Amino acid sequence: MSSGFGLNGGPSRCFPFWQEVLACYVVNTTSDDDSGKRKCSPVLEDYYECLHHKKEATRVRALQAAYRKAEAAHPRDDAPKAGQIRNLGLLDKSDDTKAVLGK
Repeated sequence: MSSGFGLNGGPSRCFPFWQEVLACYVVNTTSDDDSGKRKCSPVLEDYYECLHHKKEATRVRALQAAYRKAEAAHPRDDAPKAGQIRNLGLLDKSDDTKAVLGK
């Protein structure tokens, strides 16, 4: 959270990253020279990733796309057909479900 306090009253999950950013700024900048801020860009990037999870979301989308592509390239042989999926046997079984299940 922006206040620095988490939902349970302790420090927020990104507070350690924020402390690293501040420490980097303190070490690399002075009141006269702000050019040291460029050295802090990797630390600042880590802090933003903790807040927004954009890199993580990009990786997840790429993995999901690769998984879907692999599934489409090699379909399952024993996958149920659309006609076989009726009521999934949750309520009383219809004749179709009994025929598919053999019961």
